[in-house]
Amino acid sequence: MPSAGLPLRRVVQLAALFTLLVLFAAQLAGALLAYVPLFVVASAGGVALDLYLQQRQPGLIAVLGKVRFEAVSRQLLRDMLIVVALVRLPKVNAMEERALVLLLLGCYGLHFLCQAVSVLVRRNRTLPILTRNIDTSGLRLSPAPPRVLARLQSRRLLTFMLPATAGLLTTSATAQNVWALAGLAASLALFVGGTVYLGTWLLPKKRTPGEARVLNWLNAWLADYRPTVGMYFSGGATSAYQANMWLGTLAELDAKPIIVLRERFMVQKIDATDVPIISIPKVAHLMHLEQSTLKVLLHPANSGKTSQVLRIPTIKHAFTNHGESDKLSSCNPYAKAYDEVWVAGPAARDRYQLADIGIDDRDVVEVGRPQLAPITPYAGPPADGTRTTVLYAPTWEGWTDDPGNTSVILAGENIVRELLADPGVRLLYKPHPMTGSVDPRAGAADRRIRTMIAEANERRGAGSAVAPGAAAELARRTAALDALTTTSFRGSADEAERMLLQSRPEEGRAEAVAAATAAWEEAYWASFPEDEHLVVTAARPGIYGCFNQADLLISDVSSVVSDYLSSEKPYAVANTSGRSEADFRANFPTVRAATILSPEAKEVPGLLAAVRDPGKDAFAAARGELKQHLLGPSDPPSLARFNRAALDLCDAADARNRRAAARAAAEFPGQRAVEETADHEVVVDDEAEATAEAASDAAEATELVEVSEGPEAGEAQQRTADATETADDEEAGAETGSEQVRS
Repeated sequence: MPSAGLPLRRVVQLAALFTLLVLFAAQLAGALLAYVPLFVVASAGGVALDLYLQQRQPGLIAVLGKVRFEAVSRQLLRDMLIVVALVRLPKVNAMEERALVLLLLGCYGLHFLCQAVSVLVRRNRTLPILTRNIDTSGLRLSPAPPRVLARLQSRRLLTFMLPATAGLLTTSATAQNVWALAGLAASLALFVGGTVYLGTWLLPKKRTPGEARVLNWLNAWLADYRPTVGMYFSGGATSAYQANMWLGTLAELDAKPIIVLRERFMVQKIDATDVPIISIPKVAHLMHLEQSTLKVLLHPANSGKTSQVLRIPTIKHAFTNHGESDKLSSCNPYAKAYDEVWVAGPAARDRYQLADIGIDDRDVVEVGRPQLAPITPYAGPPADGTRTTVLYAPTWEGWTDDPGNTSVILAGENIVRELLADPGVRLLYKPHPMTGSVDPRAGAADRRIRTMIAEANERRGAGSAVAPGAAAELARRTAALDALTTTSFRGSADEAERMLLQSRPEEGRAEAVAAATAAWEEAYWASFPEDEHLVVTAARPGIYGCFNQADLLISDVSSVVSDYLSSEKPYAVANTSGRSEADFRANFPTVRAATILSPEAKEVPGLLAAVRDPGKDAFAAARGELKQHLLGPSDPPSLARFNRAALDLCDAADARNRRAAARAAAEFPGQRAVEETADHEVVVDDEAEATAEAASDAAEATELVEVSEGPEAGEAQQRTADATETADDEEAGAETGSEQVRS
């Protein structure tokens, strides 16, 4: 059994690494001692283990690569030991040994040639933009070459060298060179055939269009589609939820919507939607939006790349955020960079003014929270009067050292202990996904809480029965939802092929996903006994589904509280900030209608009593008032207010662009054709022709540079540091050029 401090995965990796080293040592011993059985078994075992590691332990392979013991080095060492063994065998002719060595070196030469071709193919298939839900037939994209040829050089070498290795080992066992010659010939044929086949992707029929052609296609598509309102998003792999929460709202606007991303991998992180998606990694290419009809960009999050799109003067920008709370992070001074800041209700407006960070109150627009429509309103205390479902959803510790960011460290275990002590409570524990990512104490407390819940379920026993067939129904609903939300690609598919396969939006897919999600959540909750405590950590069910199951929420100062208030159900907030209760309520408006819990959580029994008996609920009226203060009025609906704000900002963008055009016309009046002389017309024509020729030469030069110097297209989340530096340098140069053109 592995020790408690060492995960099983690490034990397996260490064992595999140790075995690989032992096999190399045994192969060396067998070669030096000319002991054929040991040598053959060790060599064959090493190849088999290497292939297994390539398939099942890519993490260990990456570690070996960092210490310069990559697949080429391992295979070269293995073949060198085979050559040593052949030299040590007296029955093998020396001249024949030299021929075998030359053929072996030929295999490596062809391997490196194939690798060079694969680099050219990958660079050619790296498009300057990526799209989804957009018809790309005009680009004539082609499917990707086999992955083993184009990307998996380690697996390609091991696989193509199998015949050679098998033949050499057979020769070492039988002293008959024919086996080695046959194996080496087969490997040479594989390398030659693979290289030639891979090279066909550089021919015109399969070749991906160059940067200039792709950007011209983008301009043509923008001119045809004529987008008006878009969402701009940039972030890490775990931040996609910040954009996904706005997909439904964006699709419902009275506008031609579009989603603009900056990271390539983010294209596949966006949930099901019919809205066109464009990923534009480079700043120079991003500036093509300036010539489009796009009027407004919505920003659900701040990022380092946000400043790059803010340079486009023809587009108005609104910061929508991805949630509101009383945290300091909800009043970021960066918000000054946007034309408008859209908030849910008066509370956020007050928050910005109290923060005194330079946000003009005239730029704050109250739009509500359209995403909260799925949350069901308060329907009174628990129906049976005995079982109370409590959702404990603490936030994470945050990037700052603000006291009381999360209750998990100081109060989490006490809260859970008090809840589990009540036999009428069913606990749903949904910690923030980033809990423990900054402060290890939070991660340790989270693990202890999960252990407490598991032990409580064991003590409670089997609990209430589950409806017959509930598990089968959940499996069926899961398969149906996965079929809608998971886009299946073959293993060899690269970004260009995915772009080709996702070139047509599936009409009604978003609505089908919403219906399938609702059906899945119903099956999910029905698959557990009604009194079983649950730890909810997966992406499904979402937080709103947990809201609808709960009679009571316990959380921290976070956007979870603001969203939950839309239901007007009772809630409590843990005060681990060290402030007094009066000071805590005064500084955090979202807790004014909450029961405040101390770190000891002694208030939990009284809180549960108030939830079960409305007569003891002292905050019922306050919750209704606070809801309107936080989220704005219910009439007109939030979506209508959001849509009105988008249309108004579009009008503001139009007005600004008309003023700019009028000023430009006044300052630089056009030349009057009637006053031009024939000689001047000839000069202008000559200059235009020279300019066109120069542009043509530049385009050809760009295409040549793209083939020889373009960035290598690896997996989106596995880029190397060198490639990142190259991209940054190119981006910086593009930014400078863009600024020069603008000025």
